[in-house]
Amino acid sequence: MTNPLLQDWTTPFQIAPFDRISDDDFAPALTTALAEHRAEIDAIAGSDDAPDFANTIEALEAAGHALHQVLGVFFAVAGADSNPEREALQRDFSPKLAAHFAEISGNKALFARVAAVWEARAEADLTAEQERVLMLTHRNFVRAGAALEGDEEDRMKEIKSRLAVLGTEFTQNLLADERDWFMPLADADLEGLPDFVIRAARAAGEEKDAGGPVVTLSRSLIVPFLQFSPRRDLREIAFNAWTARGANGGETDNRAIAAEILGLREERARLLGYESFASYKLETEMAKTPEAVRDLLMAVWTPARAQAEADADVLTRMMQEDGVNGPLAPWDWRYYSEKRRVAEHDLDEAALKPYFQLERMIEASFACATRLFGLAFKPLDIPLYHPDCRAWEVTRDGQHVAVFIGDYFARGSKRSGAWCSAMRGQAKFPKVQAPVVINVCNFAKGDPALLSYDDARTLFHEFGHALHQMLSDVTYESISGTSVARDFVELPSQLYEHWLDVPQVLGEFATHADTGAPMPQELLDKVLEAATYDMGFQTVEYVASALVDLDFHEGAAPSDPMARQRDVLEALGMPAAITMRHATPHFAHVFAGDGYSSGYYSYMWSEVMDADAFQAFEEAGGAFDPDRAAALEEHILSKGGSQDAAELYTAFRGRLPGVEALLKGRGLAAV
Repeated sequence: MTNPLLQDWTTPFQIAPFDRISDDDFAPALTTALAEHRAEIDAIAGSDDAPDFANTIEALEAAGHALHQVLGVFFAVAGADSNPEREALQRDFSPKLAAHFAEISGNKALFARVAAVWEARAEADLTAEQERVLMLTHRNFVRAGAALEGDEEDRMKEIKSRLAVLGTEFTQNLLADERDWFMPLADADLEGLPDFVIRAARAAGEEKDAGGPVVTLSRSLIVPFLQFSPRRDLREIAFNAWTARGANGGETDNRAIAAEILGLREERARLLGYESFASYKLETEMAKTPEAVRDLLMAVWTPARAQAEADADVLTRMMQEDGVNGPLAPWDWRYYSEKRRVAEHDLDEAALKPYFQLERMIEASFACATRLFGLAFKPLDIPLYHPDCRAWEVTRDGQHVAVFIGDYFARGSKRSGAWCSAMRGQAKFPKVQAPVVINVCNFAKGDPALLSYDDARTLFHEFGHALHQMLSDVTYESISGTSVARDFVELPSQLYEHWLDVPQVLGEFATHADTGAPMPQELLDKVLEAATYDMGFQTVEYVASALVDLDFHEGAAPSDPMARQRDVLEALGMPAAITMRHATPHFAHVFAGDGYSSGYYSYMWSEVMDADAFQAFEEAGGAFDPDRAAALEEHILSKGGSQDAAELYTAFRGRLPGVEALLKGRGLAAV
């Protein structure tokens, strides 16, 4: 029987035939696809024809179709619906893939052809997009170590292979800790919790077969538990378990893995002639240098810390009024902050949550895309990798644009967090292909499923990434969609969050789960007025993580990352009642792969732009101004990585932004 992963799919829109794919198909499919890709690379490198853009660069773009198809399916299910077989496959695949791509980047004959095309580019009569693809291809080879020789070349291959293994181990250890821990709750432990938290705890208990409600380490459950539980002892247990992920000793402990990763990254950078991994990594980003990143982060840290310290004083007094002596602890902050929000803004999360139904928020995200970009969404009935998944065909003026898949609910087989990925990217070469885009979230199940305000922002955020993929309009897949600088990739996602706060959007789609009534104007006003509530806390926990990440990679790698983390936080004057958003042992952004290493700052760098970009809509005709929407698609969403990020933003806005709009948007401008 032919392996379905290696076939040409005749399914609707050439979607992976998930109903015919089994875990037994992945290993043989990968073996075949790797061999096929290797043969394609050898043919390009060994060609007798003089190297040119078509027979070298475009040939590389066209190569690896089967491999991309296999990996697109595998990594989708490995992250969102893991099992022991898939985890074992991932451990096996990681070094094989690292070795395969190291072999390509180290292919001297291939690099010689790429370099020859690069040297002759002035006479090649290339389009602007082709010039960009050539530059990126040549640069990627150089940065991968293609110019290294002898022992240095061999060592680079070893480093890449080892990093791939370590990244997989880090991820799987974290998933194991998140999956295995839960805290049973007796009926008395549920007192004081809103109904939506109790329902989520009972649903989690059913999934764990625990015989009753539980608290798990899923963010959609543990955060509201910390917000609402009056049981300080239980909050402490839950919080400590949450922050101890990856640091519990034994086989799933990530601390030694993090140290080894940092050491290997430093060695990799020095082999390539850089003084630090941060210098190497940031060279291709908008920020360019560690100094620029630190300047931005510290410009935000100072007012954020001052605000957080002032807020801590208020929360401490509230706690003491409850008869709790001693300092405010990290497991106290969310509980007393929620009480303060109710007192000062008359805004109760439990009263607010019924207005944020998952179904209505999906409708809202689609409706905004319809008004801004003319997109239409039609449900599809097709087999997917998990029963929770849903799919829509995306069209414009009757023409197919993309397939969008939503996988919204938390489960033990899914890693934490939220993300967007493309099983297939948009391209016109070597053939026209429309994207297949997936949004993965971790919302608590319910009937109906209710979101917190932060959950709703997450939904809009990930859909902003999806729009970047779906509206891409370039020739080559290597630069389509979100294939942009890391500190630019969060611009479309964070910008799209702003539409959740548009009054007419909330007025139409924030309807009560029981009555169907729209959110009362008084409550809507309170939501918008409280948009920057507790922003000192949110900013401090994020910026602290970004500064620790930068410090890890800016100089010599620390032999003890936990000690370095502590030193960085002490030097910053980290408020005692706030912890890093992601402590080192569970900092998957940084240690699961190279993606956000030295790059966690990217969210804030992009926020500088998204605050300024939404201001452009407000300065024009409002949130749905058609000219600004058209400019956003033309200059940013459709362009992928076909131009430098600064050029794209300047084309949209006419200039680069300053930090002022960000501070204003976070309510920190006057601090």
